[in-house]
Amino acid sequence: MQATTDDPGREATDGRIRRGDRTRREVLRVAVDVASVEGLDGLSIGRLATALGISKSGLIGHFGTKEELQLATIRAARAIFARSVIEPALRKPPGRAQVQALLDGWLEYSSDRRFPGGCFFARASHEHAARPGAVRDALAVVDEEWLGLLAESIRGAQAVGEVAADVDAAQLAYELDAYLDSANLRSLLGRPGVYEQAARAVRDRLDAAAGVPDVRRPS
Repeated sequence: MQATTDDPGREATDGRIRRGDRTRREVLRVAVDVASVEGLDGLSIGRLATALGISKSGLIGHFGTKEELQLATIRAARAIFARSVIEPALRKPPGRAQVQALLDGWLEYSSDRRFPGGCFFARASHEHAARPGAVRDALAVVDEEWLGLLAESIRGAQAVGEVAADVDAAQLAYELDAYLDSANLRSLLGRPGVYEQAARAVRDRLDAAAGVPDVRRPS
C-alpha cells in the first residue's frame, strides 16, 4: 500500500533524513575551515566528532572513510567558492567587466578570509599535488574548471572587442591566475599590500590585452 503524508513510518524516515542532512552540513561547515588552515590531512573523524559533539560512529556513518570526508569537504568548498565568486561575476554580460568581476571576486574571497586559511584550494592543492589519488584528481578538476571559466570569459571579452583578438585566452588566464595565487600566499606570510598589488597587476595586464596604452610609461 502506498504511504500517505499521514504515514508515521514515512514521517519518521523523513525526519531522520533531514537530521542526517543537517548533521552532514554542519560537519562540512567545520571541515572546510579546518582544512583551509591545516590541510585535508588535518581532518580526522575523531577531531570533528569532538568539535561537533557527536559520536565517531555517527560521523563515520555519514562519510565512511577519511578519503570520503576529504572529497565531501572539497565539494563543499567548491560550492562556497561558486556562490562567492563565480555566480555574482556571471550575472554580468560577457566582456571585460565579467573577467574583472571574476578576478576581483577571487581577491575578495581570499582577502576576506571566506576560509580562515585563505584560498581553500591553494592550501589543499599544495598538499596533494604530488600525491596521486582521488583527492588530487578532485582538486585538479576544480583547478581546470576555474582556469577554463576564466579563459572562456576572456574569449567573451574578445567577442565584444574588449580584449584583442590575437590574445591567447588560455595563456592570459594562466598569467592572471598567477597574480591571484601570489597575493594569497604572501598575505598568509604577513606581507602587507599584496592584494592591492595583485589588483593593479590584473588591471594593467587586462589593459595591455585590450591594447590600452600605459600612460605611466614614457612613449
